[in-house]
Amino acid sequence: MKMRSTASAVAMTAALALVVSACGGGGGGSKGSTGGGKDEAPASQYNAAVTQVVNPSTKTGGTLRMGMPGDFDSVDPGDMYYGYGWNFARLYTRALTMFKPVPGKEGLELVGDLAEGLGTPSDGGKTWTYKLREGVKFEDGTPVTSKDVKYAVARSLDKDILPSGPTYFNDWLDLGDYTGPYKMKGKLDDWKGVETPDDRTVVFHLKKPYGGFDYFAMLPQTAPVPEAKDTGSKYKEHPVSTGPYMFKAHELTKRIELVKNPNWDPATDPNRKQLNDSVEVLLGQNEDDLDQRLLSGKIDIKVNSTGVGANARKTVLTDPKVKQYADSALIDRTWFTNINGDVPPLDNIHCRKAVMYAADRSAIQGAYGGPDAGGDIALSLMPPKMTGYQKIDPYGVEANPTGDLAKAKEELAACGQPNGFSTTISFRNERAAEKQTAEALQQSLARVGIKLEVKGYPQGDYFRLYAGKPDFAKKNNLGLMVYGWGADYPEGFGFFQQIVDSRVIRPSGNTNLTVKDPKIDALIDQAAAETDATKRSQIWAEVDKQVMDSAFILPYVWAHGLFYRPPHLKNVFVSQNWGMYEYLTLSTQ
Repeated sequence: MKMRSTASAVAMTAALALVVSACGGGGGGSKGSTGGGKDEAPASQYNAAVTQVVNPSTKTGGTLRMGMPGDFDSVDPGDMYYGYGWNFARLYTRALTMFKPVPGKEGLELVGDLAEGLGTPSDGGKTWTYKLREGVKFEDGTPVTSKDVKYAVARSLDKDILPSGPTYFNDWLDLGDYTGPYKMKGKLDDWKGVETPDDRTVVFHLKKPYGGFDYFAMLPQTAPVPEAKDTGSKYKEHPVSTGPYMFKAHELTKRIELVKNPNWDPATDPNRKQLNDSVEVLLGQNEDDLDQRLLSGKIDIKVNSTGVGANARKTVLTDPKVKQYADSALIDRTWFTNINGDVPPLDNIHCRKAVMYAADRSAIQGAYGGPDAGGDIALSLMPPKMTGYQKIDPYGVEANPTGDLAKAKEELAACGQPNGFSTTISFRNERAAEKQTAEALQQSLARVGIKLEVKGYPQGDYFRLYAGKPDFAKKNNLGLMVYGWGADYPEGFGFFQQIVDSRVIRPSGNTNLTVKDPKIDALIDQAAAETDATKRSQIWAEVDKQVMDSAFILPYVWAHGLFYRPPHLKNVFVSQNWGMYEYLTLSTQ
């Protein structure tokens, strides 16, 4: 899985040079004109930002105005898991590595960020060494050292205090009996899973070889945290910045204001620019209201990974004057519902398969925007863009996209529930498409006697307190949990491991909500250890097949995101990695 070694990151100045050269026919003018007057910019084009940068600019000043429905799960780099949160966090944090902030396939390339370059493996891939850049400082002027990186990774191990981040480091680092600095105060130096032989060198020791560790180094969990400033679960109120912006205000659930970090030095950061004077984020917004503000230019960008909501899609796709400023592209994301084997009678595989057969996937596709903007009907969990994808269709979805009711009734009879059963389906309140999905499943499963009670929960705590907390899900009869997943990084391990490996399930904050299959766990281990890319791809295809056979996940849409960029917004492009607009380059001048 190891990516080829490359030199240090291409400078953002180079990226903006690319921006300037990429103007072409896709750049919308700052006036938002569609006409051809002498003082007016040419019209934009639908999907222009999928392959190039729209409205290139190196001018500084102004405020980037962002808004989002709901709230982040956290802005603490050690406690976040939404992709848009990782995208946003790079405005104020620097992990060891990062994806190039450029359009096209080059944006899938990992480069050094806080580190000078990618990691150096040794001991057969069990040891990885990174060298930090010289001169990087925290927002208060304190130099960043390797111990700040070690502390950041160590604190992220404690899933009682910081439950929302991925568990890659918990699963792969040589932890011994170490459980993190909150429970084992004063023991950080004794822990040898991460070593710091000098102020600029970080050495990671793994329990077993993993050739893709540079992807782990990209996680916000490697962004340095000063131990003296750590306040545990309250650190999210003011994470200490190493990026071009820092927190001036954070009113939880209401707003965030970032301002320029005076101790960010562009000489130490070839990947970023400090184009905006400030960045403001409105939190807890109604999605439809937020979309209208976006379409009218009252905000500059909507913070989420799916784009405009269902109601706004109609306007975007039917009005050519609006559509020219929109972009839709296939992304490494699948929308699905988890089927909870901890909730009877779904502990019986035949009851789970009845759900798989009865679901009307075409109705759900409509909830996400239809084939033009929402995505393609999914035949399996693995998105077609992923390395190793092989077409399978074990439930005959291609022939029966509205469901196979005869097969569903056969499975109900096999599980001892010939007349159906009742359970609850959950969704995230702030996501209109998820509510519509739950309602569509309610209608389609009712055709075979499966009755669903629809119940929504807050997005910010969906995994921490509700669907991602097994005891809560079981106690509240959450048999079905609407969800979706984009790859942490564009390789099979980065898509599957955190959602289908049973060994990552913990008391709360889970992203694997239901899948418990030892055959899948064994295949994941086999793929992680495989160095031959062709053989590894075949194993990921086997994982996809086994996930479908176990019937713990009902996939229905391979996602497209439909994103809108106001005509005045600068340096806009769809990141091939994030599957949404690249937040790091956006500006308004």
